Amino acid sequence: QVQLEESGGGSVQAGGSLRLSCITDVDDYCILDMSWHRQAPGKEREFVSGIDHLGRARAADSVKGRFATSRNNRKDTVFLQLSSLKPEDTGVYYCKLETRPGTYCRERYGDIYWGQGTQVTVSS
Repeated sequence: QVQLEESGGGSVQAGGSLRLSCITDVDDYCILDMSWHRQAPGKEREFVSGIDHLGRARAADSVKGRFATSRNNRKDTVFLQLSSLKPEDTGVYYCKLETRPGTYCRERYGDIYWGQGTQVTVSS
């Protein structure tokens, strides 16, 4: 069973900040990409931000300049720094992990994992 666990959610007022964390026990060699997605009530899950195995970060247009994804040196934890939060950022934030293609990693870990999610609530 792969560990993929988010933490750091909470309730803040508009303009505030939060830092989410996602930790995994997957061997860093086998991590192709880790990303953050969110789902607001009544809406589909959407991509927010991510970072690949080379450390290249990307973000959705709706959060560019406000949210940033980074990772620690061990590459077993990714962070999502949320700044200048807006009420429309409210939702459950999920961490997603994709493993590197190839027999070794996919047989050992599978291909895609989702965390259980952490709630972010932004009040106006």
